[in-house]
Amino acid sequence: MKEKLELELYTRPTCSDCQDAKKYLSSNNINYVNKDVAGNRSLEKDMKKITGNRIVPMFAFYKKGLLGKRKLVTHFIGYENNKKEIINMLKND
Repeated sequence: MKEKLELELYTRPTCSDCQDAKKYLSSNNINYVNKDVAGNRSLEKDMKKITGNRIVPMFAFYKKGLLGKRKLVTHFIGYENNKKEIINMLKND
C-alpha cells in the first residue's frame, strides 16, 4: 500500500507564483500546509535547511517513515517552471 504524501508550501504574500500555486491547490481540493515565511525567521531557516536558499514558492513533499517520523521525499522551488512535476507528484500520492 502506497503512503500518502504530505505537502508543505512555503510562500510569501507578495509572490505571484505563490498565489497561483495556492489557487491551483485549493481549486483542486489538494490538502497542503501553507507556511508563510514573511517575517518568520524560523520558517526561513527551515526552508534554507531544505533547499539552501530562500526562494519561494517551495514545495516540500513528505511521507511518514519508520515509527511515524516524517521524511522529506523531494522538493521543488518555483511553481510555473515545475508545474508538471508538482502535478505528477500530487497525482501519484
